[in-house]
Amino acid sequence: MAKNFNYDDVPVVETTGGRLKGFLYEGAYIYRGVPYAYADRFQMPEETSWEGVKDATSYGFVCPLMSQDTPSAELMVPHRYWPQDEHCQNLNIWTKSLDKEAKKPVVVWLHGGGYFAGSSIEQVAYDGYNMCMEGDVVVVSVNHRLNLLGYLDLSPFGEKYKNSGNAGHADMVAALRWVHKNIARFGGDPGNVTIFGQSGGGMKVADLMQIPDADGLFQKGMIMSGVGDASTLPICRGDGREIVGALLDRLGFEEKDVEKLESVPYYALAEAYAKVSAPIAMKGGYVGGSPLLNDYYFGSPLECGFREHAYQIPLLIGSVFGEFAFLPESYDKTRLSEKETREIIAKVYGEHTDEMIAAFAKAYPGKYATDLLNVDRVMRQPSKRLAKLHAKGGAGTYLYNFTLEFPIRHQKIAWHCSDIPFFFHNTDKVEVCGIQGGVRRAGGADVRCTDDLCAYRQAGTFRASSVGCGNGGKRTDHDF
Repeated sequence: MAKNFNYDDVPVVETTGGRLKGFLYEGAYIYRGVPYAYADRFQMPEETSWEGVKDATSYGFVCPLMSQDTPSAELMVPHRYWPQDEHCQNLNIWTKSLDKEAKKPVVVWLHGGGYFAGSSIEQVAYDGYNMCMEGDVVVVSVNHRLNLLGYLDLSPFGEKYKNSGNAGHADMVAALRWVHKNIARFGGDPGNVTIFGQSGGGMKVADLMQIPDADGLFQKGMIMSGVGDASTLPICRGDGREIVGALLDRLGFEEKDVEKLESVPYYALAEAYAKVSAPIAMKGGYVGGSPLLNDYYFGSPLECGFREHAYQIPLLIGSVFGEFAFLPESYDKTRLSEKETREIIAKVYGEHTDEMIAAFAKAYPGKYATDLLNVDRVMRQPSKRLAKLHAKGGAGTYLYNFTLEFPIRHQKIAWHCSDIPFFFHNTDKVEVCGIQGGVRRAGGADVRCTDDLCAYRQAGTFRASSVGCGNGGKRTDHDF
């Protein structure tokens, strides 16, 4: 069937940086690779501009990676790979209207991959078209600097490198500032912006809530499988004197030659960094790779507490049932006898087997008992702690758990990233989401409050969490 496509008649949009030409496809105006800033290596982003009309029909460069990706598990999490360049400050837009008075809600996607990898188009499910059309929102996805380009502190070596340890986060703030100034031209409401992300992208949501420079640039947040504690991702403290000194020495430079690091080919720089960073990290020294605690970034809220402004931002936090349970099981759980099931669980829980099976059945009715062995605690427990902490502010705190099972490897439980196609309405793009009969959806969200903490619950795909409000609020299930 022919699709409705138009390029020639699509009007040029005037932005603060210059004019843009996108295209219209099946009711959505689409703009790709829109520059929102420019930055020299290790330096802060600045507003950018261009002459003439920029063709915004091709995705922009993505940030270079420390090592080449190796495709794997593509059936479960299908990816796209794209040309890389460190001048990667660009974003993509999907919108149904170019009317400045439309004032549609805006959602800004921050990609996963920790702070070292990923891109705005890395996963097939990141495409914003269906979310734009079905949700009637303006969708924006952002590329920014990563790894040593985005998170290596050179501030001891000169004022020009001030805050280089947070350059990647400064890029995101610059992107949000561009959105704030320009999104009305794409039918969006700059006063109704939600930032959301999964995994590393979820971490970035919490981080931006801790950056005063981002205040007022977004009004709501959503964290998907993106809450860790100090044991999984400790806060970066200190400065880059030792690691940068070692890097200079490895490359044959003296301290006075620090500016030469700006022009060393990226992969040579990355290789040298990999050699010198490991021994420093082993003894607990700063090596970068994630945002640096300083007067720009106030640190992870689980370790440092939320800033007062962060309590004013409604926040949805969630995780998936299995998270990192990617590996196949050695058995088919759908065919096990009760005795076989108990024997498998007993290998882990021993004398507590019956107690754990009973508690699991109460918490997750309808699940196979062996799923107890893969229920996530890495993300779930910190997510609940973060929700409980944020709920003290009263702006609205919502918690979900994605518990869907998939038609692969004998009803495999939800894994890290498996919820993304459902959030983006892109299950048609991910084969494993082709569930017979479709996904059961609730008629609407059932939002319930217990004192200062709300639990978000949607039947079927999403279920209530087990967080109490810390004020005597009723718990909704067993504390898994």
